[in-house]
Amino acid sequence: MLIPRRDLDFQVYEVLDCAGLLTLPRFADHDRQVFDSVVDAAYRIAEERFLPFAAKSDAEEPVVEDGLVRLPPEAREALDALAGAGFFAASLDAADGGLQLPHTISGACSAVFAGANVGFHGYAMLTRGAANLVLAFGDEAQRRLFARPLVEGRYFGTMCLSETEAGSSLADIRTRAVPQPDGTYLVSGSKMWISAGEHELAENIVHLVLARIPGSPPGVRGISLFIVPRRLVGPDGTTGEANDVRLAGLNHKMGWRGTVNTVLNFGEQGRCRGYLLGEANRGLACMFQMMNEARIAVGLCSVALGYAGYRYSLAYAQERRQGRRLADKDPTSPPVPIIAHADVRRMLLAQKAWVEGGLALVLYCARLVDDIATAGDAAEREDLESLLELLTPIAKSWPAEYCLEANKLAIQVLGGYGYTRDYPVERLYRDNRLNHIHEGAYGIQGLDLLGRKVRMKDGAALKLLAARMLASAEAARCDAALAAWGDALAATVADVSATTRQLLAAAAGGRIELAMANATLYLDAIGQATVAWRWLEQARVASRALDTASPADHDFYRGKLAACRYFYRYELPRVGPLLELLRSLDDTTVSIGPGEF
Repeated sequence: MLIPRRDLDFQVYEVLDCAGLLTLPRFADHDRQVFDSVVDAAYRIAEERFLPFAAKSDAEEPVVEDGLVRLPPEAREALDALAGAGFFAASLDAADGGLQLPHTISGACSAVFAGANVGFHGYAMLTRGAANLVLAFGDEAQRRLFARPLVEGRYFGTMCLSETEAGSSLADIRTRAVPQPDGTYLVSGSKMWISAGEHELAENIVHLVLARIPGSPPGVRGISLFIVPRRLVGPDGTTGEANDVRLAGLNHKMGWRGTVNTVLNFGEQGRCRGYLLGEANRGLACMFQMMNEARIAVGLCSVALGYAGYRYSLAYAQERRQGRRLADKDPTSPPVPIIAHADVRRMLLAQKAWVEGGLALVLYCARLVDDIATAGDAAEREDLESLLELLTPIAKSWPAEYCLEANKLAIQVLGGYGYTRDYPVERLYRDNRLNHIHEGAYGIQGLDLLGRKVRMKDGAALKLLAARMLASAEAARCDAALAAWGDALAATVADVSATTRQLLAAAAGGRIELAMANATLYLDAIGQATVAWRWLEQARVASRALDTASPADHDFYRGKLAACRYFYRYELPRVGPLLELLRSLDDTTVSIGPGEF
């Protein structure tokens, strides 16, 4: 089941005011009808091309036959439909072959595709990221030879970072790139965990590879980024002979099985050609653009999978009859739908609060991208960029944690049926479990947030986020029904800010191990606060709309208020104890010795 169109429209138009973007020059050629038609097309392709073979692409995961990766034939049809409708380039500039749609609209469409079949959405997600990277840092020839085919969906893209001995620790990568007289590089080494690394779905695959040029500085300061095509490309754009890129093996995953995951060897025969992208020794800084884009995309995928599980479990709970109400003592009375039971309602309401809160968070990030692209001056743009950078680890990790919990509860609602393959909720759980790890594990995101993001520019981004949260809290105080939630959010913001200052002071004072020991708890706390803010914004819109709402919309808006109430009663109160533990600089995990486990 896909994300309901009603909720998508609510987020995009009522909360984020995407229609207001139409007044800006960048989007002046569009109108609301164009936006709606694009979303209509996304639902149609998702329902007709992606959803029908979601179970098949999971059961028949990629295998190697005769040296080629075999995928279901429906895969090419689905991705061709995606490319034909322009979704590979939806938000790119028209000058680059894109539709120049708002990221808010393209993000909403991506959520639809991911919820339908996340494994095959992965190919498009990576290709868009690769195209954006080449457009941002490539020279004229690279943009023409590689970016344009990516935009058109003729070429697909990958990101090649990890190695067998260097996963999250990119400072330790060993892949080499030796400069040649003609300006190219001979690339040699092995890369691990390469999603979409080998297949026959596209004319070519553009690998974006991190490698070291001999003589470069040690650590991350000596990493460069290279375009390494699967097949060489001539000056006229024709796709030629195979480059020296060899499939060394497949990784067989518990989820996202439709996205082939590979081990790739570069330069086994000493003739793997690569092209420097951007400046030498600045590769990681360039790659961060694609990494951050991918992290938010993973958060969106987490939301879509959690939302799908919620909708399946809701439909099941409305139809499945089991047991009787506690007050009904007549054993001969007919069983009631299980949604009548309070604990089932608790599980459904928790799912609703997590997935709709997560959707609000990731689409807010998409709206920030639009605001950055249309900012009135450099100072405003810099503030918005800092805010998005701060929110990136949150938008990746909070949905990966809590929308996975939603999938777990979806299984629980179905009971024994939930963990069978007769229903999709077990597959959705497996798919979502990967999002906790790939594109930066939960622990990595916590270290990034507390160790780097909140420190930027003397905490300017965190102050900006706090200011926006407090503005929402103050606005909520004008509505008697929401005032208590506004007070709770304001108190939480003050608590987060005070805890952050204490942790940073401890790190600066030489106690960095203690300050960073529970960075994941800090990530959890600030994530809960951020989603509470997005829920308050949804509640403010819903509360204002109730007086004039139609009967159907009346229930929709009341559902938003009920979910917000749940979040503020059940979820936000968990933040205080987390922050208290963080302020204590507890050394439990630091002081234990290796032999004590």
